[in-house]
Amino acid sequence: LGGTRSAVDDHLSARHADAVASEQKAAFDLIGRRYDESFVERDEQLAEGAWLIEQLERPARVLDLGVGSGLPTAKQLTDAGIDVVGTDESAVMLELAREQAPGGNYQHRDMRDLSDLGEFDAAVAFFSLIMLPKADIPPLLTGVRELLRGPRLLQVSMVLGDFDRFPISFLGVPTEASAYPPDELRQVVTDA
Repeated sequence: LGGTRSAVDDHLSARHADAVASEQKAAFDLIGRRYDESFVERDEQLAEGAWLIEQLERPARVLDLGVGSGLPTAKQLTDAGIDVVGTDESAVMLELAREQAPGGNYQHRDMRDLSDLGEFDAAVAFFSLIMLPKADIPPLLTGVRELLRGPRLLQVSMVLGDFDRFPISFLGVPTEASAYPPDELRQVVTDA
């Protein structure tokens, strides 16, 4: 009976994860343009993008996990002549990225799906990993590491805290978020 319960628990957990992923995709489809209108203070993210641009020799290729609307990072990178591959589950956000950061290769896919993307000099994930369960973040970062070549740079930015799949209202749309305390996040990235 114990093994059966575990299998049932695993099945229910997988169904919950699928439902959450679907809800999060729908959340960003609903949020759309309001995302950029709500987040206008991006000085730190712009500074991180500028640092990355300085580090990369051309030609360079960067993976932007959870590219969102393309602002500011994908636009900053493409404007600097860097080849950007941006992934996102939201068709609405990808439409915005194509409009606001033209020249990138924007793909409608789950950011955890790294198949057939090729190699990259760097990868960025600005506030996108918060949408994943904590259990999915280390394997994703390990997979990203395997795609990196050359300078093998990774920039990750998350809200800080200590919660996993915590229900939130993001711009009025219900979804879930995850966060690490600073030392734990540093360790997760280092271990990948």
